[in-house]
Amino acid sequence: MNDKTINAIAKSLVPENYLALAQDARQEREKLVRVLLAKKKIPLEGWSEPMVEYLISELAMLDSNNFTSRCGVGEREGRVVCDLVRRRHYNFAHGIGRSGNLTDAQPKAAGSTIMANLTNSLVRDLIRTVGVPTCSDAIVVPMATGMTVMLTLRAIHIRKPKSKFVLWSRVDQQSCFKSILAAGLTPIVIDSLLAPECYRASEAGNGATVQFATDLAAFEAKISEVGAEQICCLVSTTSCFAPRSSDDVIALAKLSTKHDIPHVVNNAYGLQSSFLCHQLDQGSRVGRIDAFIQSTDKNLLVPVGGAIVAGFDSTTVDGVARLYPGRASGSQSLDVLLTLLTLGVRGYQDLTKERKKLRQFLQDGLGDLAQSHGERILSCHNPISIAMTLETFKMESGRLELIGSMLQKRGVSGCRVVTTSDSKTIDGHTFAAWGAHSSMARVPYLTSSAALGITREEIANFLKKLDEVLRKYRIKYVAQ
Repeated sequence: MNDKTINAIAKSLVPENYLALAQDARQEREKLVRVLLAKKKIPLEGWSEPMVEYLISELAMLDSNNFTSRCGVGEREGRVVCDLVRRRHYNFAHGIGRSGNLTDAQPKAAGSTIMANLTNSLVRDLIRTVGVPTCSDAIVVPMATGMTVMLTLRAIHIRKPKSKFVLWSRVDQQSCFKSILAAGLTPIVIDSLLAPECYRASEAGNGATVQFATDLAAFEAKISEVGAEQICCLVSTTSCFAPRSSDDVIALAKLSTKHDIPHVVNNAYGLQSSFLCHQLDQGSRVGRIDAFIQSTDKNLLVPVGGAIVAGFDSTTVDGVARLYPGRASGSQSLDVLLTLLTLGVRGYQDLTKERKKLRQFLQDGLGDLAQSHGERILSCHNPISIAMTLETFKMESGRLELIGSMLQKRGVSGCRVVTTSDSKTIDGHTFAAWGAHSSMARVPYLTSSAALGITREEIANFLKKLDEVLRKYRIKYVAQ
């Protein structure tokens, strides 16, 4: 209700002094909304659930499907037959964007348009706040990371139509590799480089750092061999499973500038790490990063289905928005908006600080557990994931993968066992030692991660179950 409506309330319905108190509270709510819409920044303190719902309900009422005078005669009028669905989406039904641009306004959906554009502004503010202050543009795309990488590659290819290759620093996650294929481009895989001194140290079993590094020399050689004009872009990765660390995005950014080749960074769950955010920011300052892409579910703890395309100028981000065909689902933008308003800046910062502390807790616990089983932690510069060797469990019968199965049966998810003896072929490309990110990997291991939202109880429970599984596995398969 606005001031006119409040003033029109008959005094017989409520005492005037009571109404004055309610009016003050209403004006405080309106002030919060005005500041949010004017500044387009995440509030320092998170909003209460009723306050968030108040804003969302007001925005939804601006869409034509919620007009009291609606009389739709088109093929898309925002009609929703199931009341559960309608309430799940807070009365938003028109989606976002138009046929020619993901960020275009819709004449039937002023509220949805405000919601989507506000979400994009808050996401950009978040990225700047967590450690990438040079980020100039960001949008939420209603597709998961792999498909969003594909769309980004297509947007870049439009600017380099004669190019056909993508130089990709190997990371053993199918989605990024398949996104290159889905974009109609030809991947050239640059294997991760295992530093020679580290490789010798791991063979000696003394627990030295095992560093899977970006093979910059191989990138240079391929650029010289293929020709810069034939290369659509370089694709690097920041966040992945240990013992692979982040690519040297700063060096690759410089290389990209040197040869005038676009550079896309798969920052899958990197927003939760200040270290990885700093690498992106530095890369933009000393070289070229055309876009960096991250998942909404991993970084913002919302359901799977969205990604964020961000950049240090609007060229590629706008290109992705223009390339997206047709209207898009507004669900992912709505989930992100609800979450950011609820958390506020301090709420998100508290989550990232807690994650960092729990990562150390996991590291210490895994270190003690590894020592008790005659294993070690594969030290690497990975701020989220940790790898523990399984050398004393390795059998010629190749049963190591059973450790993963045994953990799954005990409710442990996300823990990966890498044997280094497996290979995988994707669309004619064969990857030796699949899962290890490098064909040179020889030491079997398992990984676990201290990702955003993890709890101390989960880590303690995992360590207990892992110890139990390793002991049972050794008795059954190793001690024979």
